[in-house]
Amino acid sequence: MVPVLLVLLLALILFGVGFAIKVLWWIALAVLVIWLLGFLVRGTTAAGGRGRWYRW
Repeated sequence: MVPVLLVLLLALILFGVGFAIKVLWWIALAVLVIWLLGFLVRGTTAAGGRGRWYRW
């Protein structure tokens, strides 16, 4: 009985890790798209040059 429970627990942990990694990939993709859009549509400065769209 104990080996069956250990296998089920291992499967549950691996499923949770796999799901978390998949969610993190989608979040990373969304951040990349937002960053690229911000880079492409940044405004111009008073001197006519391209300004920074980020604050650091």
